Amino acid sequence: MITFALFVFPCVLGAVATAQYQAASAGTSEIDGLSWMNIRDSSGVPLSSYTFATDRGGPLNPGATILWAILGLEFIGYLAIVTSAIWLIGYALSFRWMDWFTAALRGVADALTGQIATPIMLVTAATIGAFFVAWFIARGYHAKAAIQVVTMVGVAILGPVFLADPLSEVLSSHGLMAQGRDLGISVAAGLNGNSSPNPAQLLATMQHDLADNFARRPVQVWNFGHVVDENPSCGAAWTAGMRAGDDDRVKNGMKVCGDAAAYAKAGDPSMGQVGTGLLLLVCGGILLVFAVFLSVKVMKAAMDAIYHCFMTIFGFAAGGFVYGPTQTFLVRNIVDGFIAAARMVVFTIFLGVYVLFLGNLFQQGRGQVMAVIIIAGAVEAIAISQLRRLDVSLSRGNDWVANRFASAIQGPPRPGGGGGGGTALGMGGTQAGGAMRGGGLMSGLAALNTINMSPAAAWLLAATPNPLNPLSRRKKRKELDQIATSPMLRQMHEYNDAARANWRFKAAGRLRGIDGGIRSALGVANVLDGLGDSKVPDAMIAPILLAMNAADQQVVDAQRALAVQKASMSQNPFGFAPLQKAVAAARAVESHVGIDAHPAFAAQAVVAADNFVRHSIAPMNQVSDNHSFVRRLFDTSGPGGSALVDDEHRLRNEISADDWRNAGRDVRQHIGRRLALEHQAAANAYFQDQSDINRQALMRSTRRISNLDVLDPNAGPDPWDP
Repeated sequence: MITFALFVFPCVLGAVATAQYQAASAGTSEIDGLSWMNIRDSSGVPLSSYTFATDRGGPLNPGATILWAILGLEFIGYLAIVTSAIWLIGYALSFRWMDWFTAALRGVADALTGQIATPIMLVTAATIGAFFVAWFIARGYHAKAAIQVVTMVGVAILGPVFLADPLSEVLSSHGLMAQGRDLGISVAAGLNGNSSPNPAQLLATMQHDLADNFARRPVQVWNFGHVVDENPSCGAAWTAGMRAGDDDRVKNGMKVCGDAAAYAKAGDPSMGQVGTGLLLLVCGGILLVFAVFLSVKVMKAAMDAIYHCFMTIFGFAAGGFVYGPTQTFLVRNIVDGFIAAARMVVFTIFLGVYVLFLGNLFQQGRGQVMAVIIIAGAVEAIAISQLRRLDVSLSRGNDWVANRFASAIQGPPRPGGGGGGGTALGMGGTQAGGAMRGGGLMSGLAALNTINMSPAAAWLLAATPNPLNPLSRRKKRKELDQIATSPMLRQMHEYNDAARANWRFKAAGRLRGIDGGIRSALGVANVLDGLGDSKVPDAMIAPILLAMNAADQQVVDAQRALAVQKASMSQNPFGFAPLQKAVAAARAVESHVGIDAHPAFAAQAVVAADNFVRHSIAPMNQVSDNHSFVRRLFDTSGPGGSALVDDEHRLRNEISADDWRNAGRDVRQHIGRRLALEHQAAANAYFQDQSDINRQALMRSTRRISNLDVLDPNAGPDPWDP
């Protein structure tokens, strides 16, 4: 966007204007695309006649030719921007643009008045208004009744005057809009020291000042490096050359008037002048934005006044007689018409103040045009922001004034009534509107985003999610195509099929040596454990088991037993995980005796015990069961023939952490291996014969391994520490 604004757009304007310039007759040497605007500087020279006097080069000096071409495009592009901006300001304030549709608007207003303002409409509205008067009197609201009578009489008196020519106050040369414009120009002229201003002449003077400050002086600095108007004879020579549109005459004039620096600069184009042109293009672009913004505000004020005049026709024809929102509607439109004239005054004064300020800037600059014009660009950018804030303030003031008038007409609120927070009937919409204007851009974006995220908006706009997003329709079609014929989707299905086949192959290996295979509880538990080791997603486990011909109830029971084991497993991070799983599975067996799924719990205990053994088998060593420390643990000389390893309290009191450390790693690993094998044997015995004796043996083994699992890192090593 910046590249377009700085290079492409000016070059396009310059190319078009250059073509028209070259197509013009040799006598005038004007740019036809700009000459119709008739914008002149204070010396009467049309801006369309300006030329950039420099060496055009030739076959022997191609570099100068290239620079001349670039400077020419920049120059004419700059002239087009500045001339358009100055013309637009004057054209908007002159109201000449309204001449195009004045007759048509008058005809429409007269026709509408003839259809609406009929005797039967007047009688009906007056009857409704009289009913409100009677109602207020009957209810004891005499003040409201009196205000309603006065309002109806006022509407009856002013209505015929307005309806005779509804748009006279807008389109007339002596109407509110024209008077507001003239008042603003007079105030601006007073600020410039003119005590007896003529609005028609002041518009031209304002345009001349803008032309001098943004065209004449900047072009001279751009072309010659300084303002040649500081020397009257050089200024006259430059003016004569511009009127003639002759480059050579301009350069010879600089030589004759004695400005050697200007003459030398004109004969030696440089890249510095190209850079100066870019700066001027940026500043000229800001001026154009300022002019467009101001002109749109002025035109909008005039068009708003026309709109409210049309709406006032309904108010004076009928609505003004009826108490409530219809009277508020009439008041709002009348107030809006006057505020539109006030806007015209404010905008014109605003323009006059800035033109005066810019003129003083150039006067104080004393020839430092480039520095001043850059400052002027910043001033105009600030002016755009200030003008917007001023417009928002006027809109709020408009609503406030209309509300005050409407509240006065409707009379005081009923004592003890709900009240409206000081807002008259029919003014509710202005509160939301004022809040929206106060919120500015962010409020508007928030509302737009809400609409964009709405499901209703999505369904209304061809079932397109986020329909206001860029390329939302294309994105929707692309997603639908991907769902229907996506190679990625096919690859995903192929991958899932291959993965399931691989998992089934691995799971089949867990069934070797198991009686009944997948049809047994132990087979299902082993396959389930293998699938978990292979990191199979939970959602795929049941389908794979069923695909391997496992019974539905077996799958449910096996997953239940595994879930209970996981839920009851100790969460202490210092415990030995395979041991904790074996303990949890065995205790699940104890707590689920007598249920139909009990075989699945017994099978899960076997699988957990197998995993415990697999992780507990250390390298074989020379330690035997006759080792003194081993005998100390497993000797059944305790109370009731119990071993030390069976009693957690005795174990903690009689064997310290130092005893475990002094026993050595080989002894500890031997103990761990022995207990793991004993637990595996107990689990398998119970699975084969689920009797009380076998269950008691399994629980005794569970207590042993649980007693020796050290959960406190400060309590010393246990048999499963490395």
